Amino acid sequence: MTDATDPRDEDEARRIEAGRLLFAKECQFVAGAATEEMLPELDLTEVAFAGRSNVGKSSLINALTNRNTLARTSNTPGRTQQINFFNLGGQLHLVDLPGHGYAKASKQKIGIWTDLVNSYLKGRSTLRRVLLLIDARHGLKVTDREVMDMLDVAAVSYQIILTKVDKSNQSDVKSLTEKIEAELAKRPAAHPEILLTSSIKGTGIETLRAELASLAEEVG
Repeated sequence: MTDATDPRDEDEARRIEAGRLLFAKECQFVAGAATEEMLPELDLTEVAFAGRSNVGKSSLINALTNRNTLARTSNTPGRTQQINFFNLGGQLHLVDLPGHGYAKASKQKIGIWTDLVNSYLKGRSTLRRVLLLIDARHGLKVTDREVMDMLDVAAVSYQIILTKVDKSNQSDVKSLTEKIEAELAKRPAAHPEILLTSSIKGTGIETLRAELASLAEEVG
């Protein structure tokens, strides 16, 4: 009897294992930048996490790295006011961007954060991809589309990550995914695949680890 193992299954298993191994490595805080001048010059591939305030960026980073306190989580939107860089096993930098769209912050603070993030996104040669996190309960908002517009113009690759999928029913998530996919098809810098995640349930975590490991391998 011949072995009927699908090569695609073997490749996916390899990707999942590469992701597991990468995220089992030590992850350390490298630097925090509150101004453009403070942005560190780093030579590793970077993947940035972006999204509206309270979308679950810190929770997702903690879930990916199997740590509870690597990235601070808070019930107070707008707490992350700087760009934070983390070194994952000397192979990849994870970058936690300030949340956008938090209206209760002062206009001056919002302006400073926006300029800082824009400067980082447009001028970072090591940035491989931006993960744009979207709450599965709320979908794309105006501020998300503004970020997508900027990334399209800057030709920075970005991928939509739906968070908190455990808090919505499957049919709503499916409908939202299809709607966003149709919009992404018209955007030049958008990665076509949307990933569904839940930091609490662990949904999609190993798949996202595999995706990020493949990005680290491409450059490494």
